[in-house]
Amino acid sequence: MKERNYPNPPDRRYRQNNDSTPGNPPRRPRVAPRNFQNPTPPVETDSYEDIYTEPARNDAGANGQVLDLTQLKEMKIDELNKIARGLSIPAFSGMPRQDLVFKILEKQSETVGLAFASGVLEVLPDGYGFLRSPKSNFLPGPDDIYVSPSQIKRFGLRKGHLVSGQIRPPKDSERFFALLRVEAVNFESPDLTRDKILFDNLTPYFPTEKFNLEEKVNIPSMRIMDIFAPIGKGQRGLIVSQPRTGKTIFLQQLANAIAENHPEVHLVVLLIDERPEEVTEMERTVDGEVIASTFDEKPERHVQVSNMVIEKAKRLVEYGKDVVILLDSITRLARAHNTVMPHSGRILSGGVDSQALYEPKRFFGAARNIEGGGSLSIIATALIDTGSRMDEVIFEEFKGTGNMELVLDRNLSDLRIYPAIDINPSGTRKEELLFDKSTLSKIVALRSILSDYNPTETIKFLLEHIRSTKNNAEFFKKMNR
Repeated sequence: MKERNYPNPPDRRYRQNNDSTPGNPPRRPRVAPRNFQNPTPPVETDSYEDIYTEPARNDAGANGQVLDLTQLKEMKIDELNKIARGLSIPAFSGMPRQDLVFKILEKQSETVGLAFASGVLEVLPDGYGFLRSPKSNFLPGPDDIYVSPSQIKRFGLRKGHLVSGQIRPPKDSERFFALLRVEAVNFESPDLTRDKILFDNLTPYFPTEKFNLEEKVNIPSMRIMDIFAPIGKGQRGLIVSQPRTGKTIFLQQLANAIAENHPEVHLVVLLIDERPEEVTEMERTVDGEVIASTFDEKPERHVQVSNMVIEKAKRLVEYGKDVVILLDSITRLARAHNTVMPHSGRILSGGVDSQALYEPKRFFGAARNIEGGGSLSIIATALIDTGSRMDEVIFEEFKGTGNMELVLDRNLSDLRIYPAIDINPSGTRKEELLFDKSTLSKIVALRSILSDYNPTETIKFLLEHIRSTKNNAEFFKKMNR
């Protein structure tokens, strides 16, 4: 049988390319990259490169509508229910407020072209963050906006920054709306954030600009405080109060006086461990931002709220703003920290851990006037004579840390004399920086006259003359006669 010559079989270890030989294996052919997107974790969003290479959009979507989440959060619950009914959202009446806002936003984002939101940034230990809403007292919820770590690093964002920008609805397996584009930080361009000096590096100084507490309506308590315990921009003051001395009404009057005479100031009323009805009354009577954590919430919640408020205030001061925080009360805030703080093994009298007061002191100590512009004023109430040894220890720790002190007397309030201010122990350090020489000399002379009176006679004397005059200038003119 005739043999046939077959060619050598190809070496299948190598590809049959033109230049492939057993000793020179060919390169792997380049394959065009596929349009593949890695699966995102439940709370992750696009990377910074993916976000900022998108073409800029117009101010309105395809249908010309723009959705503002901030306006949605400011609506009352009745208005939200009406919108939910119109969108045919099932079982909306039994939803918590934040869940309802999320459902409405999710439903409307299907038809609305663009959505915008703003909130205060809270950075978590893992590097990403969320925009919390002051309307919900910074309570974490489904309506929070996710901020990716790349955006935080890109703009140097820190906890407390007020961030505004365009958002997008959650993708598959995601649970939150995500920030798509940072458009403003503290109402300014985000590119300016890195140029701001850190709060801890700013130079503190005594208050030199006094708050005017005289209102159009004659409020005796504010006029008395304006004379004997004035507060300036950057003041760190304590209102020492026994139970049932009218401190809540006093804080309301103080907040309204600052809001009326100084609209440029960012006013925050922080209520810690307070009754819900007191929170509602404060929200309705004060023209300012009211943040509260009621007594039925956990101590961890009190700590989280206070941290968000003070960090937001610091970021505003870095931008040269004047901020005032009215805290009720520093005693309850210290109690919350004492509960949350891991025990160090060193317990002070009254059951106070030796390390528990460090964070409350940092909160209170943040109040300062800044050279070159900006100030943070904190006026906090401190409770005494409550029957608790812990409250007494907390007050002793904070006594002397402030540069203003106003004392409310229970004996005066029992006689139904308001304001129940004890004049002699009340006062402000470096008050000569807040008054001109003429006014200061009149106040010193008035104090010397009132020093011979007891607290009841003193306040009655002042109320009689203050109610008969329109303002403090007329009061001093009358005293000279």
